[in-house]
Amino acid sequence: MNILIENPDSLEYLTADSHWTKIAADGKHFPRTGAAFDVAKKEAIGKFNIVGYITETRQFINLNHGRGRGLAETIPV
Repeated sequence: MNILIENPDSLEYLTADSHWTKIAADGKHFPRTGAAFDVAKKEAIGKFNIVGYITETRQFINLNHGRGRGLAETIPV
């Protein structure tokens, strides 16, 4: 299983060179969820998901979520 950082709004995955891709196999693989979470918290994104990607079956497993250092979303009142 590959551990990836996903942008839940665009469904893109963080690459090794800090770009985003729609192709999960091209995303940066992390050795554990904690390492991915630490990197994601420093990225200039809002919400993020830490997902497990099983390449053989192309399945995703949501492992964790959080918010990066991007701008917070506002909801009109």
